[in-house]
Amino acid sequence: MKVSKAARRFKVSADGKGIVSHAGTALLRELAAETGLVKGWTEALIDTYRLPPLHAPGQVLVDLAVTIADGGDALRHLRTLRDQPKLFGPVASDPTAWRVVDKVDEVKLDLLRAARATARERAWAAGAGPDLSEQLWLLFDATLLTAHSDKENAAPTWKKGYGFHPLLCYLDRPDMSGGEALAGLLRPGNAGSNTAADHVTVLDLAIAALPENVRPRPGAVDAPKVMASADSAGATHVFAAALRKHGIGFSLGFSVDENLQQAILATPKHAWQQAYNADGEPRRGAWVAELTDLLNLDNWPTGSRVIVRKERPHPGAQLTFTDIDGHRFTAFLTDTPGGQLPDLEMEHRAHARVEDRIRTGKDTGLRNLPFYAYTANACWLELALAAADLITWSQAVCFTHTLARTEPATFRYQILHTAAVLVRTARGRHLRLDTDWPWAPNLAAAFDRLRTAPWPAT
Repeated sequence: MKVSKAARRFKVSADGKGIVSHAGTALLRELAAETGLVKGWTEALIDTYRLPPLHAPGQVLVDLAVTIADGGDALRHLRTLRDQPKLFGPVASDPTAWRVVDKVDEVKLDLLRAARATARERAWAAGAGPDLSEQLWLLFDATLLTAHSDKENAAPTWKKGYGFHPLLCYLDRPDMSGGEALAGLLRPGNAGSNTAADHVTVLDLAIAALPENVRPRPGAVDAPKVMASADSAGATHVFAAALRKHGIGFSLGFSVDENLQQAILATPKHAWQQAYNADGEPRRGAWVAELTDLLNLDNWPTGSRVIVRKERPHPGAQLTFTDIDGHRFTAFLTDTPGGQLPDLEMEHRAHARVEDRIRTGKDTGLRNLPFYAYTANACWLELALAAADLITWSQAVCFTHTLARTEPATFRYQILHTAAVLVRTARGRHLRLDTDWPWAPNLAAAFDRLRTAPWPAT
């Protein structure tokens, strides 16, 4: 065998000038300013200062959100921006950033949420919004976050871990990989999965996070149709009643208990219809049926229906005690009138996209809550949701094709971590992106689209 030649060595020196990395994060920083997020967050906290601050608090928080979008998961990662003053200018130190976060109590957190809602309205007006002629789906789900050290209000979880159990709501954007993070409620690890009061709180936060003209209004014919989806943990009478009060339709997972099992056994074979795949084609070995007339739904909102899916489990799947006759059964509760059962069931299965939203969210700041104080971690949760929004809005406004829907980790590699040379000229600064980087033309075009977008007048 021939011995392969060693990789060609090259001379290494630390004398490059004007070179910057993570140049794409400047796009998110500029986007945050255009949406008014910097201004709104500054106005929310400025009354906590006796003298004018050296670093505007809104800019400090936005820099943290941009750092999270860039892959940071701790306060010290703010140095990603701070170590490049030629590109980002003066960036707050870690102690200064901590003092800003420490100012955010429950009252200030509500103000930060309101400012993010205003920023969302501006972003949607500039082209980042969904198709309002289609139904808007609010996806609710909780997740577990592990605490690797002692933190305030961290508690044992139902999976024998230790940490937190936040409840989240995302706006479903099938055309986007990250989705829009509407609201999140930080909770101790032992918080219940089906706590109705928490679901109602997050519902109120999610509605307030929507632009004014999009918020559901009972009886309004001009408002877009808003639907809510959750797994069986959200199927409570209180939550369903709150959705009905706000004029929001629902599709909630429904537990297969003994009453439902008896109804399944009483359902004749001819009542089962072929289920569909995600592409709308019939799915072999899967059927759906409506069992509303076989159940007592008096305690649920008027018009509630229960639809069940029956499916042969794949080879090797472990059956449970709720499975009947070798089939796996899942059910959901909906108040959608009419419609084909397979279509309604396929719509409900789209709730599974919230798992992807949470997965990508954990890749964008949610995996780690870095502080001891509970209120500081609640602020971090809000910053992580804002980071997800900034990525989504930038993709919607500034990019097309694959880059408009790629996941955050890939987006960081291709766009945010682009290298460049920063050149000073008589006319100002010129950011020259690496010409050999495959996505440099896309990033250059993104800055142009951001600056020519139809931003509403302030």
